[in-house]
Amino acid sequence: MSAQHITQNDFENEVLKSDKAVLVDFFADWCNPCQRMGPIVDKVSENVQNVKFCKINIDDCPDLVEKYDVMSIPNFKLFKNGQLVAEELGAIGEEGLLNLVNRAN
Repeated sequence: MSAQHITQNDFENEVLKSDKAVLVDFFADWCNPCQRMGPIVDKVSENVQNVKFCKINIDDCPDLVEKYDVMSIPNFKLFKNGQLVAEELGAIGEEGLLNLVNRAN
């Protein structure tokens, strides 16, 4: 299943209360590196079963951007049991994304 687009209203239930680890991709439609990472995030999300993948458009969710100190994008944050456990910045490619996701174990 490809990454699920969520909003501030969904964040608590979809990320913080999830029974699985969650990778959140903070992105913007106008961001070229984000556009390049989009298909990679979807591909990895279809091959990794133990992690849930969510995308948040930073232009639509300023409160989350501020709360989680998203200063540059793409910005990937890994949550487990409602806690931020790891993060990576920039267009990290498929291998970098897999390495981040593997930290959920």
